[in-house]
Amino acid sequence: MRVLAGLQNGDDRLTRRIAAWDSPVTRRLLPTVEEAAEHTKLWWAASLVMAVLGGRRGRRATASGVLAMTVAEGLSNGVAKQLVDRRRPPAEWIPHRDVSDRPDSSSFPSGHTAAAVAFTTAVAASWPWAGAACGVPTVLVAVERVHGGAHYPSDVAAGAVIGAAAAALIRTAPRLFLRRRR
Repeated sequence: MRVLAGLQNGDDRLTRRIAAWDSPVTRRLLPTVEEAAEHTKLWWAASLVMAVLGGRRGRRATASGVLAMTVAEGLSNGVAKQLVDRRRPPAEWIPHRDVSDRPDSSSFPSGHTAAAVAFTTAVAASWPWAGAACGVPTVLVAVERVHGGAHYPSDVAAGAVIGAAAAALIRTAPRLFLRRRR
């Protein structure tokens, strides 16, 4: 029980510390990242660029990324959020105006992070360069979710695990299916 209390205490402290970041870069960059990540607009835009400019490899990476992102959103928002009802970090911990724009759903897990990690991981498996390029906004999305007061760091970590699992599932499912058919 003490271990869980210690983890919760660390989660709370890290949430407060990240939410308190106040620099000109943070004030300009993170709200822009949050807006781009809403409704997975950022990943759809990346998909369009990869499909148009990346040829066959880009289209394969796009298909993998979008499929993994869809699975991750289903697992995080459709399953995990229904099973775990966790309140968002208290508004008084968030010392900036972004706190007013928080969702009402469960804080656990971060669906934005799950989608971002799933998309990026699946893309990286098909086209490493494009996956590396998607890595930067993926990290920024994860940081923004805590900075904006929408999630605790453990929610973001759980979202990342779900996203990685969705990408792995997309990567291995065709091989499993083909193996069973033989």
